[in-house]
Amino acid sequence: MQVKERPCGSAIRGRLPTGCGQCGKGAKLVLFVTGLCGYHCVYCPVSDEKMYRDVVYADEKRVTSDEDLLEEARAIRAEGVGITGGDPLDAVDRTCRYIRLLKGEFGPGFHAHLYTMTPDLEKVRKLAEAGLDELRFHVPPGLWGRAAASPYVAASRLARDVGITVGLEVPLLPDRKDDLLALIRWAEAEGLAFVNLNELEFSDANYARMRRRGYETKHELSYGVKGSDAAAVEILGMPWRLTVHYCTSGFKDGWQLRTRIRRRAESIARPWDVVTEDGTLVKGIVEGEGLADLMRELSETHRVPAELMGVDRARRRLEIAPWVLEELAPRLGRPAYIVEEYPTADALEVERTPLA
Repeated sequence: MQVKERPCGSAIRGRLPTGCGQCGKGAKLVLFVTGLCGYHCVYCPVSDEKMYRDVVYADEKRVTSDEDLLEEARAIRAEGVGITGGDPLDAVDRTCRYIRLLKGEFGPGFHAHLYTMTPDLEKVRKLAEAGLDELRFHVPPGLWGRAAASPYVAASRLARDVGITVGLEVPLLPDRKDDLLALIRWAEAEGLAFVNLNELEFSDANYARMRRRGYETKHELSYGVKGSDAAAVEILGMPWRLTVHYCTSGFKDGWQLRTRIRRRAESIARPWDVVTEDGTLVKGIVEGEGLADLMRELSETHRVPAELMGVDRARRRLEIAPWVLEELAPRLGRPAYIVEEYPTADALEVERTPLA
């Protein structure tokens, strides 16, 4: 097997796991099923608003009902779900219910993969019964050098016996390369399908902990850790018989996230939205009171087609096609703006330009 380059510095030796292929297309719903977790990993990137909190998010959308989850899946035209946390097996019954819900709605071919540090046999059986397709064990670094004597042996064998594809997914810690090599050798001898190596990266949540451990960013424009890329080149250069896949922080942010966001933008854009190359939405807005009256005025006096504008009551603003508002703004006598925002559930605003 030859090493193949992938976008944004990622690389692979072997066959890309199904879940990873869907992520690259932007077609994988990310289901953060709980922030609960019994481990305290130095490198954990989970934000303070989620860490150790029993909350559920589908991509950027807070989930408080089944319909919230299904709505987000439809919005990105999801082909599968990647279940993460926290540790999803700390909320195993909820996790299994969501797998059944999604497969019931979108069909048995809707691919489900899950990350966990928990090698609990009874919970593995529950996942299989719910229809999980792919299980990715996140073996703690302290066990990398002795995985063959760990509970992950029995858990991975049971999962495969009940029809689940099993692999490993761990961060590439450049200072633990020898232990990581031992882990991959065990995975190969055990007959696992793949090992995903995620580039170690800084986040707002883990920055102080990572710095105390001596990690540095590889350059000022990257969150990736210095030494990860070089270690990945060395590891992938070895003649492994199983798939070894290195996924960079640049791929997650510059490709995977961008692709998913554009996919969502194309699904939810209204006739007055302009979808940019990056997948953001550009629109004109007028904020304040009397928006229904303003909309009527625009329709009757200025002949603006009804399909090129709409009132967003939750945000107390009139949205209108940007090319229309640019022309009419000087005649309205009230503040008007062109805004660019993400098409995600939180609609994060990127830029706001006032019009005359």
